[in-house]
Amino acid sequence: MTATVITAETLIHRYADDIAQQPPATYLAALISQLDTAAPRYEVARINGHDDLQTASSYLDETQRATGTDRDAFLRRAHDLLRLLVSDRTQEHRTDAGD
Repeated sequence: MTATVITAETLIHRYADDIAQQPPATYLAALISQLDTAAPRYEVARINGHDDLQTASSYLDETQRATGTDRDAFLRRAHDLLRLLVSDRTQEHRTDAGD
């Protein structure tokens, strides 16, 4: 069984459109910023997972300084949180906000 390789580009491609309240992120720092913006909005909307968005953002921030297997581990942790949250919860938030 082959493990899927998660890269910053993979995460941007998979999650930037769903998380963006503005044009989607095209680089890692922009995705981090958008996660940091989305987390308090989720909290105000009482959507479970806002703390996981903050944690994923922290993991992605760490990837900018990490190398090798440490970088891979931070990317994988961020992915594990985001894949459970982003599309379903973002749609819930947009529905509640009337977007």
